[in-house]
Amino acid sequence: MTCKRELSATGTGEAGKRRMARAGWLVLGLFLGSLMVTAPSWAVSCTPQGEMPPADRDALIAAATPIADAVAAGNLDLLQNSLLPAVVAEWESIRGGAQAAAPLLKGGQLHWRNAYFLVATDLKGPADTQFFCTTPESSLTVTINLRSLPPGQYGLLLGDFAGSPQGGQIALILGFDSKWKLGGMFVREGDLNGHDGIWYWTQARELAKTSQPWSAWFTYDTARLLLVPIDFLSSPNLEKLNKEQTQLKANPQDALPLSVPGVGTEYAGKKWKVTALRVDTTLHTPDLGLTYESTGQSDPRTQRAEAIAVMSGFLKLHPELRNSFHGLWAYSESDGKQSYAIEQAMHDIP
Repeated sequence: MTCKRELSATGTGEAGKRRMARAGWLVLGLFLGSLMVTAPSWAVSCTPQGEMPPADRDALIAAATPIADAVAAGNLDLLQNSLLPAVVAEWESIRGGAQAAAPLLKGGQLHWRNAYFLVATDLKGPADTQFFCTTPESSLTVTINLRSLPPGQYGLLLGDFAGSPQGGQIALILGFDSKWKLGGMFVREGDLNGHDGIWYWTQARELAKTSQPWSAWFTYDTARLLLVPIDFLSSPNLEKLNKEQTQLKANPQDALPLSVPGVGTEYAGKKWKVTALRVDTTLHTPDLGLTYESTGQSDPRTQRAEAIAVMSGFLKLHPELRNSFHGLWAYSESDGKQSYAIEQAMHDIP
């Protein structure tokens, strides 16, 4: 069956909700209340789970587990009652994100893979903050970067719902306000088409040996997406992946804006400007997405025809992408606003 999806100018609908789940959300405010007496006293510090006092580690996991399970089960009442005061006003957005995330987690068994205790009690106010998380027995360091972080204590937990659709993975940020409460949630796929991030990393390495640097580049991006559910954490493994990617012969981002010529008699002599390229998992499949400057057409049939023409012209320039990805999204923009979007399987694009 061919999988197709079109979006209106507002970008709402099921696909829009799925993008919310894929991208995740993070809302942090100024948290007031008592602090844990076991907290380190220096201004900014990170304690990995293996170095936490058992009581603190157990308390953090005990607080995070019912919240994660509530997302998977669609228990919105429990989720709402778990919010930090600073994010209560964001409940409508949080609810939408949780509803979109639930299908990725439902039916899986939660396993926490990592937890970090972050202390930033001496900050003078919200600030971009970097935490270095290193165990005494290892020289390997995990780096966590949080923007506009208010003073306080936080827990970051990364988990997997084994056996769930697309191997759903979750990250929670908890803030301490007399007890641990929810400040941020991120949910992503852990696999696409039955393959995890390690598989895509291996594929990227193989593609890098060929004359397909664009396919390799976006396959590295796919691997990174599936390995961890957040973008603000760096580890030695991710740094290794990044290094391999930057050693490719070409970076697609350097080609932007990309001029895409029209194909066929109807669009002969026509050109479009592609302004963005990325991996797109809106439909939980390994797709690519491109954003282009449209001609401002308002008729849906004309918009669709133009979008397919852009897709076709783009793939004429880089035909190797057809074999590496399931489909292609085209997002049209006019006057800086999205006006139309469509997804087509590669074999349906002329």
